[in-house]
Amino acid sequence: MTIDPVKLDKLAQVAIKVGLQLAEGQDLIMTAPMTAAPLVRRITEHAYKAGAGLVTTIYSDEEATLARYKHANSASFDKAAGWLYSGMAEAFKNNAARLAIAGDNPMMLAGQDPDKVTRAMRANSAAYKPALQLITGFDINWNIVSYPSAAWAKLVFPDDSEEEAVTKLADAIFKASRVDQDDPIAAWAEHNANLKKRWTWLNGKSFASLKYTGPGTDLTVGLADGHRWKGGASEAKNGITCNPNIPTEEVFTTPHKLRVEGYVAGTKPLSHNGALIEDMQARFEGGRLVEFKASKNQDLFNKVLDTDEGGRRLGEVALVPHSSPISASGILFFNTLYDENASCHIAQGQCYSDCFVGGKDLSQAQISAQGGNTSNIHIDWMIGSDKIDIDGVHADGSTEPVMRGGEWAN
Repeated sequence: MTIDPVKLDKLAQVAIKVGLQLAEGQDLIMTAPMTAAPLVRRITEHAYKAGAGLVTTIYSDEEATLARYKHANSASFDKAAGWLYSGMAEAFKNNAARLAIAGDNPMMLAGQDPDKVTRAMRANSAAYKPALQLITGFDINWNIVSYPSAAWAKLVFPDDSEEEAVTKLADAIFKASRVDQDDPIAAWAEHNANLKKRWTWLNGKSFASLKYTGPGTDLTVGLADGHRWKGGASEAKNGITCNPNIPTEEVFTTPHKLRVEGYVAGTKPLSHNGALIEDMQARFEGGRLVEFKASKNQDLFNKVLDTDEGGRRLGEVALVPHSSPISASGILFFNTLYDENASCHIAQGQCYSDCFVGGKDLSQAQISAQGGNTSNIHIDWMIGSDKIDIDGVHADGSTEPVMRGGEWAN
């Protein structure tokens, strides 16, 4: 397998210096598939060079995961390692940073019992919620990066040999993460500045809602009261500015959980828990997704939406130009971190509490009163293309263009 060691080392540096901006003495909790060990080791090295207190890595293993589905008794799938997530939440309360390396085979669970997959996901989501709320609330600096595992690479490039597929996926990851450039850290500073221009303009407009029109789409997404747009670098409550997603091309905010009306068509397949959900269509009434259809795995996704009361309401709305580098690559990554940055998208479930003016000081009750959604899930799905127009709607009903043909209108 050919993974450029220089670029891999640059990705590790970007994860620490841009993604996390890890502080002197700060602990780091990292999760990763075992196949990503080469990147884990480099990140660990750069973390300690940056003054990390203690780096702790929790590894997952695909074979061990599949062993559970093959051999565990039924009751196993209603259990989750709550003690582990409680420990992670405790660490975050003590200002540990969080870094996740994505790299598992997205279709790992494709051949398993959908009921077991759904039950395990629900149990895991419920157990993880105390830790997840500290992440989505930006209490701490956090980051996600990716590693090109062989199983993932073969899914993306099925017609290539394993070595060729890994090389291609590695190159795509490096390009999207801007580590193919001479000075990735400077490149990220410029990119963050461009994203800031976009969300500053949107915040100045204070739109009441966004109106989407296009093939199969006529959707109005009300925006939460006192919402604010963000993108790229964000300051966490602990005072550290981090880039949560490497890569990222989006500006995003919190929709109002009760004010979404109309219908929308998905523009890319969604890879979720080993299932590919295709040709998605949804209809919203009073903020709730009341009808969901798909040509593939419709029933499975409906079960996911019914995880809890908030699962059928929106927690995020994000704008991404169709000409984004990830979209321009023409690659379906089967990984939401990448695919969502190729397209405007919405997310079912938990909102980001930091996407409110003064969000750091708002209680959960205040966030809910202003329209923020609560759920154990947060699932992005793609609704943008070069055929979608988006208008900003002011409180008085007047409109102005935000996007035309999938590109920024100004």
